[in-house]
Amino acid sequence: MSLPLFVASIPSPGSGALHIGPLQLRAYGLMIALGVLAGASLAGRRYERMGGDRQQLSTILMWAVPAGVVGARIYHVMTDWRGFRGRWIETLYIWKGGLGIWGGVALGAGVAFWQARKMALNFKILLDAVAPALALAQAIGRWGNWWNQELFGRPTTMPWGLKIDAFHTPLGYKPGTLFHPTFLYESLWNFALCGVLLVISRRGKQRQGQLFCIYVMGYTFARFFIERVRIDKASIVFGLRINEWVSIVVFAGAMFVYARLNDAPEDLAFEADHHDGDGSADLGPEVDRFDGDADDKVDNSWVATEPADE
Repeated sequence: MSLPLFVASIPSPGSGALHIGPLQLRAYGLMIALGVLAGASLAGRRYERMGGDRQQLSTILMWAVPAGVVGARIYHVMTDWRGFRGRWIETLYIWKGGLGIWGGVALGAGVAFWQARKMALNFKILLDAVAPALALAQAIGRWGNWWNQELFGRPTTMPWGLKIDAFHTPLGYKPGTLFHPTFLYESLWNFALCGVLLVISRRGKQRQGQLFCIYVMGYTFARFFIERVRIDKASIVFGLRINEWVSIVVFAGAMFVYARLNDAPEDLAFEADHHDGDGSADLGPEVDRFDGDADDKVDNSWVATEPADE
């Protein structure tokens, strides 16, 4: 006599929206918003502990976050433009999903750099402050894909297989087929990556900008293999999905920058969460402010004394 085999699965939500009385909230957008809020909170605490002004970071994020959303959407449309052919108005339907992380990081970082230069802030330290926060925001935001029942992987018989309703089941697959929950794989990886970055920041002595490079390498490493599992439509270049190529190129670029930062002058080395007795970060010698007052000093790490090198 054999016992029946019960296969567990991860259910999908019945709707991609949350209803609170007459109010309807798109769950995808809500997850993105929660990720942004959690990331901004973590980045603010880290920046403050590193000797920075939390209000200045908030000002930068007010510009960088919207730019990041726009950049993420542009990246998605550019890499999956065939899916919008004849329906270009749908490129504006962000709530239906479709945000590419590297477009968001690129445009968001560009706008943050512009704002940091205006405030005469050290951009590399700013990047290191937000690196774990980016991983945290992505970990939370990925659950928007679960609400939308999208971006899952190929069929699986694993007990954590994702159950997709008939409407969202891809053509060629039987209703009830279980799929790899790639959103969950990436979410868990990003939570772990956030933790690792925090540990490295506290225990390891990194050059300015290197923690951000570790974040980029850590994310792209996992993203490459997750892309190998996904079955959603994507542009294929020489046998690989476009995001696989992007992961390879960005990973290599981050490794190169990390190595180059090792050659930076010694005064650029810092330990992210190391503080002097007065609670401020020990990030280098003091220099005069721009007004030339010898009695008015600021920390060299927060002043863009060499803008051409940033």
